[in-house]
Amino acid sequence: MQLKEAIQHTSGFGNLQLLANQVVEGFISGIHKSPFRGFSAEFAEHKSFNPGDSTRYIDWKHYAKTDRLYIKTYEEETNLRCHLIIDNSASMHYPLLKSQTLQNYNKIGFSVLAAASLMNLLKRQRDAVGLSIYSDNYTYYSPEKGSDRHHRMLLQQMEDLLENQQASSTDTFTFLHQIAEKIKRRSLVFLFTDMFQAATNPGQLFDALKHLKHNKHQVVLFHVIDKTTEQEFSFENTPKRFVDVETGQKIDLFADNIKEIYKQKMQQFNEALKLQCAKYQIGYVQSDIHNSLELILSTYLNARALFV
Repeated sequence: MQLKEAIQHTSGFGNLQLLANQVVEGFISGIHKSPFRGFSAEFAEHKSFNPGDSTRYIDWKHYAKTDRLYIKTYEEETNLRCHLIIDNSASMHYPLLKSQTLQNYNKIGFSVLAAASLMNLLKRQRDAVGLSIYSDNYTYYSPEKGSDRHHRMLLQQMEDLLENQQASSTDTFTFLHQIAEKIKRRSLVFLFTDMFQAATNPGQLFDALKHLKHNKHQVVLFHVIDKTTEQEFSFENTPKRFVDVETGQKIDLFADNIKEIYKQKMQQFNEALKLQCAKYQIGYVQSDIHNSLELILSTYLNARALFV
């Protein structure tokens, strides 16, 4: 069962768009001040006040003249553009699940749902969004647009990721350079990846990330992880075989024999990533697939507020 099928089964929604809308509505209801006020907005028109409408936007001056209640509606202006990048290599399909649900999905499922939710927020703000997907090749590219048809097309591409699991490694650095060349106008750039290649080639990774910033883009790296197994190494101390999902290499070991040194190395790796990102003014967000999407959406709002 793929993620979108599990969504239908567990939530009653039939597609990714509706699920993303549910995620965003839940996020908005959980914050005191709506993030959709205070951005560049122009008065559009009056509409009659109806029971249930908020009294916050009643035009009292108009009421004084006409003795009738009207609400001011606004049309938001924006020149913000956002480009979403999703790593679809085999390691992003970890853990390998027979079925996925909203409570239990893998790294690619988390990334797709997070990206779809970001698209929902962007659409509400009438911002333009583009998408790049790569695995062992530069699989998909679409420039930043804001139409409904464009959003539906991107959602379909992301849903397809859940049905077509990759069995290959990737050359992240090469594709990030190619993506950087395609993004012509200043944009927010959000990258979802598990950073597997960075462990052996950190210099090449940051050369590519710096290239993404070359046109004054604002870059945020979402480091997608399964913290329980990939960082805390929480396995029973029984003989286990670990298989690299990209290369097929295998190793047999007892988890307790290497757990502490492994956790130490992982901590050093993560700290180095954070420091390098800070050095080059790249946003770094460690994104555990077992956590809610609130951190992803909050990061977008913060990045948007700083995007001047």
